[in-house]
Amino acid sequence: MLRIGCVKYLNARPLIHGWRGAVDFDHPAALCRKLERGDLDVALVSSLEFLRRPKYRIVDGISIASRGEVYSVIVAHRDELPDVQQIELDPASETSVALLRCLLAQRGLKPRFVRKAEVHSVRPAGVQRADARLLIGDQAIRFRHEHQDYRFWDLGEEWNRIAQLPFVFALWLIRPEVGDAREIADILRELRDRNLQNVNDLVSSQTQVSPEFCRKYYRAYLFFQFGEREKAGLREFHCRCLLNKIDVAAKLPLSLV
Repeated sequence: MLRIGCVKYLNARPLIHGWRGAVDFDHPAALCRKLERGDLDVALVSSLEFLRRPKYRIVDGISIASRGEVYSVIVAHRDELPDVQQIELDPASETSVALLRCLLAQRGLKPRFVRKAEVHSVRPAGVQRADARLLIGDQAIRFRHEHQDYRFWDLGEEWNRIAQLPFVFALWLIRPEVGDAREIADILRELRDRNLQNVNDLVSSQTQVSPEFCRKYYRAYLFFQFGEREKAGLREFHCRCLLNKIDVAAKLPLSLV
């Protein structure tokens, strides 16, 4: 049986809803580790995983991408952004952390990054804890709905402003030894197309957010194609990762199925 993994967020539902078979739902970073170990054959994972290990084959035509504001990948902050000295990171998505590093570098900002486990530890002398945090996925959506007193720096919107290209957050990756990759890819593309053609049915199956928000989320904030502009955006992200000394492969061959 095909061992398939998928991120457990709302943004992935149009790509996995209706899959016939078992699915390993987990956080992006955990899925990357499982795919690398060979515990999964196929997984919808962070795009940074491909930039680091371009041995995988990409299911062509599908991604989770933004073409501007993405809504669910944000830095929540109260101070002005240049005054933020510390940003608490969400360890679930290394892609969003890498994107944040690139965007901060573009602005010439150098806040200290802290993991959630460090938040209550002793801070370096003279460093005040800024109330800023990187949030992704469903957690970001909930936080935005519950905290109207924060400002939100939308990383998809900022990327589009500086790069003028879509940002690719996630891709379907297939391990190189899987023999029926083309058939798997065709099934995943058909599943995506069917779900997007029946968005109202998909929305009605969600209970975490209102149908109105969910419909807007799938139609205005997220895009599920992997066309030429998305590929250009992925290559631009790769270049900026190299520029900012983020651990990625030196070259980026795209093996598509």
